[in-house]
Amino acid sequence: MKLVLKWFLRFYKKLDKKLLIPVVLCAGFSVVLLYSIYANNILPNVGPRYYKTQLIAVILGICICLILSMIDYHILAKLWFLYAPVCIILVLLTFTSLGMQREGADDKAWLNLGFTTIQPSEFLKLAFILTFSLHLSKVQESINKPLHLFLLIIHGAVPILLISAQGDHGTAIVFAAMFVCMLFSAGLSWKYIIAALIASPVAVYVLWTQFLSSMQKKRILILLNPGSDPLGMEWQQDLGKAALSSGQLLGQGLFGGNYVAVPEMHNDFIFAHIGQTTGFVGSLSVVAVLTYICLKLIANSRIAKDILGKYICIGTFALIFTHCFMNIGMVLVVMPVIGIPLPFLSGGGTAMLSMFTAIGLVMSTYAYSEKKQHVFYDSD
Repeated sequence: MKLVLKWFLRFYKKLDKKLLIPVVLCAGFSVVLLYSIYANNILPNVGPRYYKTQLIAVILGICICLILSMIDYHILAKLWFLYAPVCIILVLLTFTSLGMQREGADDKAWLNLGFTTIQPSEFLKLAFILTFSLHLSKVQESINKPLHLFLLIIHGAVPILLISAQGDHGTAIVFAAMFVCMLFSAGLSWKYIIAALIASPVAVYVLWTQFLSSMQKKRILILLNPGSDPLGMEWQQDLGKAALSSGQLLGQGLFGGNYVAVPEMHNDFIFAHIGQTTGFVGSLSVVAVLTYICLKLIANSRIAKDILGKYICIGTFALIFTHCFMNIGMVLVVMPVIGIPLPFLSGGGTAMLSMFTAIGLVMSTYAYSEKKQHVFYDSD
């Protein structure tokens, strides 16, 4: 009994509670939000299955998070040959008859397993964080040599191109953001950065003319010409903006309000429901918590035991920050509708498990760190 108690106290001491607690609070709030949408019958297609699935995903996510925090992240990274091929195969299966396109979505990015559906790109994000972190740590001293940099670019291009082929350009942008942030944090030479900036207009032109569909172009152009298509492409965002503003300062409450029904409000437009139920104060509070989580990830990268741990933290930061920026920007009509969920808050079991797993990886780097800093931690 004493050994068990001693182990628990040691585990509790190493647990990154200052990261886990705000994440769990957001995840718990997501269940309440989904129940609010169901109980108020705001969206007829959102039944009890949604909040129940979310609750199960949150519980499983917390368990996965705690288990991963006890496992040395070096071991997880070195096992890349087990999970990386599986994740790529799962993504490739979306191009077969097993792949499915969800109602209202532009991409065929889901797998229908019969008893449930999964989005393989969520697992590929985790595999990329681990494999690219390991790759960077192996070539740290030679990162600016052309051959090594070329291989790193190939490593980053594989998931980006694979996900783009699915039609899921939003997730492809997330992969690109992780790639850029992790590569920059590894000490990429400014000569390459300046060269990339100079070449960016050409890249944007090629992307616009060769890769984006007419619908995707229209979604971007509407941001520059508001009011040009109020009954078409702007309709969902206009409803989201109306829902967000209807909460005013303190919101209408989670139950019994005069709510605006926004398509996909349980998922990509969950921030609109946060606005109408909790108002400006509640929305700002959610943004503050998400900002804290992002800052905490950066802080963890600074106290990581080695560069592998640092890159895992930076990759997770890029993942969560990009999701937050694009999702909230979409609801505020400063970003196009692109189908990116809000971390720990949007409905979706696969996304919730993916985010908790990423946090678990970061918590592993914290548990096995040796240094402490004073911004978020009490020094020993």
